[in-house]
Amino acid sequence: MPSNLYDLTLHEAHELLAGRQVSSQELTQAILDRVEQVEPRIKAYVTVTEEIAMQQAREADEAIALGEKNPLAGVPMQLKDNMCTRGVHTTCSSRMLENFVPPYNATVVERLRAGLAVVVGKGNMDEFAMGSSTENSAFFPTHNPWDLERVPGGSSGGPAAAVAAGECIYAIGSDTGGSIRQPAALCGIVGMKPTYGLVSRYGLVAFASSLDQIGPLTKDVTDSALVLSAIAGHDPRDSTSIPQGAKDYTKALTGDIRGLKIGVPKEYYGEGIDPQVADTLRRALEKLEELGASVEETSLPHTRYALAVYYILAPSEASANLARYDGVRYGYSSQEDGSMWEAMERTKQHGFGPEVKRRIMLGTYALSAGYYDAYYLKAQKVRTLISREFQEAFQKYDVLITPTSPTVAFNLGAKVEDPVQMYLNDICTIPVNIAGIPAMSLPAGFVDGLPVGMQIMAKPLAEETMLRVAYAYEKATEWHKMRPEL
Repeated sequence: MPSNLYDLTLHEAHELLAGRQVSSQELTQAILDRVEQVEPRIKAYVTVTEEIAMQQAREADEAIALGEKNPLAGVPMQLKDNMCTRGVHTTCSSRMLENFVPPYNATVVERLRAGLAVVVGKGNMDEFAMGSSTENSAFFPTHNPWDLERVPGGSSGGPAAAVAAGECIYAIGSDTGGSIRQPAALCGIVGMKPTYGLVSRYGLVAFASSLDQIGPLTKDVTDSALVLSAIAGHDPRDSTSIPQGAKDYTKALTGDIRGLKIGVPKEYYGEGIDPQVADTLRRALEKLEELGASVEETSLPHTRYALAVYYILAPSEASANLARYDGVRYGYSSQEDGSMWEAMERTKQHGFGPEVKRRIMLGTYALSAGYYDAYYLKAQKVRTLISREFQEAFQKYDVLITPTSPTVAFNLGAKVEDPVQMYLNDICTIPVNIAGIPAMSLPAGFVDGLPVGMQIMAKPLAEETMLRVAYAYEKATEWHKMRPEL
């Protein structure tokens, strides 16, 4: 058991709480103290809800005393700041929603609270989830706990950094093109993007509705399975929600992967991938072979079109979704004199940051009358080809394994002026969202003292297989136990 309460995993914290060796109030206070200690250097939170958290901890302690057994009960966690929380600011790290207080909870928040989870606050992110480094936050960049001069990844950089730095026990993020997995890799933790539609998006502030998915960021694979079990399941309020009941994903954690077939798509190990990252992954694959799985090189040739497809589809959906921020009903509103149209223009001019404006313009262009067929329609057709390629691969292999990120964490400011270089950070993660399949990143080693993530992909609704492989690898290695020294 760790010497510091903030270093506990979710399952360790649950055991201590259930055995009455520690109270939720003590654990929550330890996390709040840790936030006070390291937050000035990390900047993982947009909002810290200290009073609410302590009240929720008291309620959890009372319930645990009466026999409450939910593994989330009384454990402090963080929510990415694009999930609606009733009575608590939900900003999406944007000036546009700086003062927005939702009147309702997202479904995922309802499910966490039903399990008596303690919400410590809201995590910093790239504005409206658009970015790979959390430098696009309108408020401040988040710093990587392993090296404060480097980015934590994005867009869920706040949640990933908070988990890695012990500022919460686990966090919930959202993933549109790698926004859970890439920061998890760069911060040395576990991050999962479930199958599209497995976790309700009701109350998630939309970026690209056909790509967005909510998922957990945790310290180990067991915690990932526990949180997924709590938040997954059908929601009639989300029209894309899969009609499937609740499941206990921890049953998949057998540690036995003998006979499983692992495909290694060669396109993910070539150009653009840091050779040291590729070598780290090869050692991880050798470990999986030792554990009884068969590993074989394969090819996904359409992968190279995924980035182009994504940067037509995601901005197009963003252009439609962000049209609602007109300064009339809620959010920032320009109050200068002028016509309604001028006020609307100024609202968007001052309310959105440069990356959000860039993507709205890209999307509006791709959807415009003369270009729709050439860009948007063609991108949808290539999306179908990418999805089919994955379907064919999963007829042969149980999982596919790739690097999560082409490099380790890069320096703050290094890619801000070059959007294309920034976009290339998601080259390994984007195909997963395009196909709607599940994938997760887990720690697989270090390069120059910085974490490297291994990405495991599975066919739709095969989260159990993915977790089984991840758990077996984790049990055979020590990477998940490493903590940054702050």
